[in-house]
Amino acid sequence: MTEQLVEVQDLKKYFPIKKDLSVKSVDNISFTVKKGETFGLVGESGSGKSTLGKTLVGLQQPTGGNIIYNGLDVTKFNKEMKRKVNKEMQIIFQDPHASLNPRMRVGDIIAEGLDAYKLLKGKERTNRIYQLLERVGLRPEHAKRYPHEFSGGQRQRIGIARALAVEPKFIVADEPISALDVSIQAQVINLMEDLKKSEGLTYLFIAHDLGMVKHISDRIGVMYLGKMMELSSSNDMFNRPLHPYTQALLSAIPQANPRTAKRDRIVLAGDPPSPTNPPSGCRFRTRCPHAMEICSHQEPQWKEVEHDHWTACHLY
Repeated sequence: MTEQLVEVQDLKKYFPIKKDLSVKSVDNISFTVKKGETFGLVGESGSGKSTLGKTLVGLQQPTGGNIIYNGLDVTKFNKEMKRKVNKEMQIIFQDPHASLNPRMRVGDIIAEGLDAYKLLKGKERTNRIYQLLERVGLRPEHAKRYPHEFSGGQRQRIGIARALAVEPKFIVADEPISALDVSIQAQVINLMEDLKKSEGLTYLFIAHDLGMVKHISDRIGVMYLGKMMELSSSNDMFNRPLHPYTQALLSAIPQANPRTAKRDRIVLAGDPPSPTNPPSGCRFRTRCPHAMEICSHQEPQWKEVEHDHWTACHLY
């Protein structure tokens, strides 16, 4: 049985707006990430995917719930203990331009983690920077340049090198290819898969592109309005989606040959509700083609419908 690296228990992250009113970006979510796997996380914009990822690596403090990393509940740690654990949990940001300090040379950007944790100095620090640059497909002389001198794909490689510098075990990749040209996306994905094998990494891969998520992920979770709607292996998710929201997402994937497409498009009515005032019961009910009376007043239970296939829907 594969060992669990990260376990999320009833995690909540609310952003207060004013008294008695908050944006519920992540609301009572539970799942696990197994050691050595790529866990894909998908959903519409505003579903809470990025907030969840940032909360896991400590960039956001959870409102409630627990985050178990390698058997330890990091939500109960003091500041110094969290700092040690955060060394093993890094993030690759969505925008490779905005996430790099334009006033710092690339070598110093990559070494931010090394300097923060006082891991290496002098020649050892320099050699580590050169090693990381070569590992992500760049050259040692690039260490003296600034971010604006690189293309988008090269800047994302710099971001990956920075994440790798402190030898993490778990990396949150927050839509790492969405800001890149299509021709560059495959190169970055191939690099990440290569690094996963060689460095023994575990990924939480956040994305909009369902086709890419299927390609890279072992298991996939589907979020909607701060809730997890479905979770299963990649193959099960695409071959037998259970939740109506997942079915709608998969139906929207462009087909190589529309004339021979086996899947009919499911068009959802309306826009996602506001996360400050989500619908009662099931949050998807206002757009669900299968909504029933029970959906309006009772929240569906998160349960395992089939082996390792979880969903929250009154249809099951």
